[in-house]
Amino acid sequence: MAEVASLLLLGAFSGFIAGLLGVGGGLIMVPVLLYLLAGQIDQAILMHTAVGTALAAIIFTSLSSVRAHHQQGAIHWHYFKKLTPTILLGAFCGALLTQLMSFDFMRLFFAIFELIAAAILFFGLSSSRHIDHLVNWVWRLTGYIIGLISAIVGIGGGTMTTPFLTYNNVNIKNAIATSAAVGLPIAIAGALGFVVAGWNIESSTSSLGFIHTQALVSIVVMSVVFAPLGAKVAHRTDGKKLKKFFALFLAFLGISVLVF
Repeated sequence: MAEVASLLLLGAFSGFIAGLLGVGGGLIMVPVLLYLLAGQIDQAILMHTAVGTALAAIIFTSLSSVRAHHQQGAIHWHYFKKLTPTILLGAFCGALLTQLMSFDFMRLFFAIFELIAAAILFFGLSSSRHIDHLVNWVWRLTGYIIGLISAIVGIGGGTMTTPFLTYNNVNIKNAIATSAAVGLPIAIAGALGFVVAGWNIESSTSSLGFIHTQALVSIVVMSVVFAPLGAKVAHRTDGKKLKKFFALFLAFLGISVLVF
């Protein structure tokens, strides 16, 4: 019961943060799942299971979050369409690549990625040109990289999509909303990749590939309820403060995984 309660709380908090910051919630789910599943899953596949389960949960969280942001009219769907094709390819490839990665490598990769993303957001690095001036190959390459890395670390892509959009002078609230939408194709392709990658791996009876189904259900129940609440708060919060909070939040998570 204590474990179920912890997973329900995780779902509620990750759902709220997903709606608030457009990140899918994987940034929170992966570190917490590492602790909660440590006694049940062999360490050799523990990180893979945490990441795969987080990506599967993001599918449902993103649907709830996207609906709330769309009602606010904040999603730039034309940017979503430019990124999605190569994001799908990158996310599926990233999930398959994790078969070649050790627990320690994935943990270090996740932590370093978080800290870099935090620094970019906190110091407000931005381009002198607007995003509409970017050529097509930049969109394709960016989409592939976002999908690839997001699948490896188990996130919806908001920590890459949001900095990419804000760097190219998109308003933080629109960037967060668009990132929430981008998280859906990442989660679908990534989760499918983790099912395929872990299909023949011996694990607990409650797993589908590298996805822990019991943890998934518990998280989803609460995350879909709290994601719309986070989205509403995001649109009532000062953009600069929201951006700083996002950066500090990422740094905290990166450090927490480093010391796991």
